[in-house]
Amino acid sequence: MSLVTSASSFISNIEVFRVPPRWLFVRVETADGFVGWGESTLEGHTEAIEGAFADLAQRFLGWDADGIEDIWQTAYRARFYRGGPVLMSALSGLDIALWDIKGKKLGVPVWQLLGGKVRDRVRVYGWIGGDHPSAVREAARERKEQGFTAVKMNATEALAWLDSPELLKGTVERVREVRALGMDVGVDFHGRVHKGMARQLAKLLEGEGVLFIEEPLLPTQPSEFADLGRLVSTPIAAGERLYSRHEFRPYFEGHALDVAQPDVSHCGGISELARIASMAETYDVALAPHCPLGPIALAACIAVGVSKLNYFIQEMSWQIHYNSDDADLFTYLADPSVFAVKDGYVTTPSGPGLGIVINEELVRTRAKEYSRAGIEAWRNPIWRGEDGSIREW
Repeated sequence: MSLVTSASSFISNIEVFRVPPRWLFVRVETADGFVGWGESTLEGHTEAIEGAFADLAQRFLGWDADGIEDIWQTAYRARFYRGGPVLMSALSGLDIALWDIKGKKLGVPVWQLLGGKVRDRVRVYGWIGGDHPSAVREAARERKEQGFTAVKMNATEALAWLDSPELLKGTVERVREVRALGMDVGVDFHGRVHKGMARQLAKLLEGEGVLFIEEPLLPTQPSEFADLGRLVSTPIAAGERLYSRHEFRPYFEGHALDVAQPDVSHCGGISELARIASMAETYDVALAPHCPLGPIALAACIAVGVSKLNYFIQEMSWQIHYNSDDADLFTYLADPSVFAVKDGYVTTPSGPGLGIVINEELVRTRAKEYSRAGIEAWRNPIWRGEDGSIREW
């Protein structure tokens, strides 16, 4: 049981909702009627998160919802085995929802609880693909018309461990097309480019003025990240597959990153994202949270970001290729204008809690439809080369 339990503030209900396009929302309610929303989306592992919540609900029903830190540490430390994408993603959703509740109870935005804001708006970028090169220029033009000044694109299609250098030239051409529109661009290697070719591609891009290169190597290679950083001047970003500040530590200590990209739905929620942000600042590393996910995750990222000086830019999943016309970033929001993009920025939400209002009726309806239709949870593609061997996606 939590250290101090108020009769009115204890957690009375924890629910999860699998909703299209590929998200897992978390709803936490207290005995005195406050409701908080979190997001535990772990792309491709939905059922595992649902299973983890069976344990979290059994454990934390009846606990004081105000005891966010005690709940976080208990969930993280008390079962001996800890960390990893599944447990941390489940904890993330619970943590986000508890911060949302606390803000609503006190009538203030979450960023106010984190020390107040240091900026009035946050810069955002949209996704323009890159796996299929022909669509990049038109997609960038559309993003510009929507109000973005920055975009991100994949660097390449599938590559062999070592492949023809000719395959890398198209990446440079596509970057130049986007830059010619006056847009800033981040280039995501997606961990699909192995060391020998990553060095070549990073060098080719060095003179193109890209914002950053993301996951130029797999996240298991912090020493190799540092080696690459000594080779090129382009800022190096990573972090979506690092699940706590402990996993960021070798990257920071090894001077392997310029931009930390923790995902609030994977790294332990608002509590841990804020800790990672402060840790990054001590190493002069910028913060640009990974978030190709839903509106709750985006709101949580912004709540942390506006209170952290090293916050750089925010990924935003509006019309990302995973979404659809009937299930996009704004679909489950009562007021989509909270994330309106103007001149490349989103204004800091000022409402209590996360500053968004979720359309609960729609969430429940879509979750039931999903279940009745027997729709399988989202899975990422599996890529194989011409020889039949598996390749990084």
